[in-house]
Amino acid sequence: MKLRWWPRSISLQLLSGVVALELLSLGLFAWVMVRQQHKEIVNRVEQRLAHQANIAAFEADEALDDRRPDLVGLSVDILAKSPSVAESIVTDTDGRILFAANNTSDKPVTQEMTASELTEMRRVIGDTPVVFSTGPNEWESVTAIHHAGRLWGYAWVHSDRVWDNQQLELMLHSAVVFGIIWIAASIVLVLVMAQSITRPLGVLHEGTQALMREPETPARFPLPMLVHNEIGDLIEAFNRMVASIEEQRAGLSDTLSLLDSMLANAPIGFAFFDRQTRFVRVNRIFAEMTSRSMSRLLGRTLDDVLPAEPARLLEAAITQVFASDRPMRDIELSGEGAAWNWTWIANAYPIRTLQHQVRWVGVIVLDATDRKRSEEALRKTEKLAATGRLAASIAHEINNPLEAITNLLYLMSNHAGLEEPTLGWVRMAEHEVRRVAEITQQTLRFYRQSTQAARARLSDLLDSVLSLHHVRLQHRGIRVEKRYNSEIDLYCFAGEIRQVFANLVGNAIDSMPDGGRLIVRARRVTDTRDPARQGVRFTVADTGCGIAPEARKHIFEAFFTTKEVTGTGLGLWVSSEIIAKHTGTIRVRSRQADAHSDGSDRPVEQSGTVFSLFVPDLDPNRDLNPDPSCATAAQSTAD
Repeated sequence: MKLRWWPRSISLQLLSGVVALELLSLGLFAWVMVRQQHKEIVNRVEQRLAHQANIAAFEADEALDDRRPDLVGLSVDILAKSPSVAESIVTDTDGRILFAANNTSDKPVTQEMTASELTEMRRVIGDTPVVFSTGPNEWESVTAIHHAGRLWGYAWVHSDRVWDNQQLELMLHSAVVFGIIWIAASIVLVLVMAQSITRPLGVLHEGTQALMREPETPARFPLPMLVHNEIGDLIEAFNRMVASIEEQRAGLSDTLSLLDSMLANAPIGFAFFDRQTRFVRVNRIFAEMTSRSMSRLLGRTLDDVLPAEPARLLEAAITQVFASDRPMRDIELSGEGAAWNWTWIANAYPIRTLQHQVRWVGVIVLDATDRKRSEEALRKTEKLAATGRLAASIAHEINNPLEAITNLLYLMSNHAGLEEPTLGWVRMAEHEVRRVAEITQQTLRFYRQSTQAARARLSDLLDSVLSLHHVRLQHRGIRVEKRYNSEIDLYCFAGEIRQVFANLVGNAIDSMPDGGRLIVRARRVTDTRDPARQGVRFTVADTGCGIAPEARKHIFEAFFTTKEVTGTGLGLWVSSEIIAKHTGTIRVRSRQADAHSDGSDRPVEQSGTVFSLFVPDLDPNRDLNPDPSCATAAQSTAD
């Protein structure tokens, strides 16, 4: 582990730096001062020793002049008492000690001179003293004593370095005390300055940490302005930066919310893929189109979601967009669904996070199934219309020969004198020809829809529909129960009401491939929702296979069919529109009965479907609005 020798905080760094600088400065100052002071002490010692040696020589000369040699010893003792003198000596010309004294009682008086001292003594010339060092921090001075014009002896003075060292130590002590006071003052100043620096920096640091911890909650901002210097300018700039970030975040959040709302609620599917053609995001519509939840799509590939062929086509398109960096449009994808085949139109486009790098590919999917079914239904409708026109044309052309055949049969039966059984065969042929003529008339009625509302006899409408389906009813063994009388009439568009009955009866026949009962009923009633309205209640009931509950929710929707190839999905939708045009209501009840799975002998419930229609009998003077969008909508319910 690497040890950290330098503190982290600014205050400790400033304090450590100032203390280190002060110590270095004081050390350097002390070294320079000691050297300088040492030189000065040496100079002072030399001057003092020379002066003291001259005094000793002068006093000795004075004592000799007074013929008092004993006073020489007294002056030596007095000089030795000086604090800067360690020892005072007077010798003769040969260096023998005549008088000697020192300033301490625990140190013996020198008894004889050393060789080096004798050597220095011979260097004395005239009255000029010689100052020399006899060892580390040991200094002496010697000068000649002249009396009556001749050399009498030598005066010696030894310096007491204890006193000099005490002066130096006093100076160093003063320097140390000054240094301590200076360092303490510097520390106080540094702490005050550091506080003025670190406190706003601490506020800025806490604000930065808070912004990192809770970038979405800028409750601690703006930071307080504690100082008005460069750091204050930095805090102000930081506050402006946070405000700008918050403003940009708010704008980005609004933009993302708008994009998310568009993505979630757009009526088309959106899907985004990475380079491995895996789903990275989808919207709700696309998930519904694939019959999977959004979470189950993320991370999966196209092969896991779509059939093999559309997955291959879409994967090739996505790979091509990644490779070419160009969108691909109008990719048609088809597959088989639970109820019918589906068709999608896909458009793939590149998504760049960098200027020249495609990170994802977005796919916009439009469900064209309804459009395809609409086109197919329109083609079928055109075929049916063309067939109807052809049938009407054929029926019209058949009428003329039928009329001739009818006349000939009449002549044969009345004027040819035929006898039985030939006459019976002619009458049978005449009856069948009338049936053919009636069928052609019914065909013309279905093609030639009325453009004006009029009062119509309902028994004729219902009888014509049942007559049209007579052969199918007999072929399937369906028993028809008519529950209406010839007195009921209704103000309506007769052709459109006939079409409604034809659709309902045709659906009932289709639901009974193995035979059953078909009940057609009509009676005058009062509208339960509006007693003021009178009308006719029609009921078409069958004992067929029934309608599944899931399908009952959609039977009145355009192009919804359970007949697969044979159905167009328009019959009940058109019927509901016609009833809405007549401001009526249409309801359906249906039940599917299955054999008991537990093998019990309980009777199986009867299956079947009942359509109940109420058509109001409006005033003949009141026009029916031919536009269903402007009429009161029919209340179509499926129970």
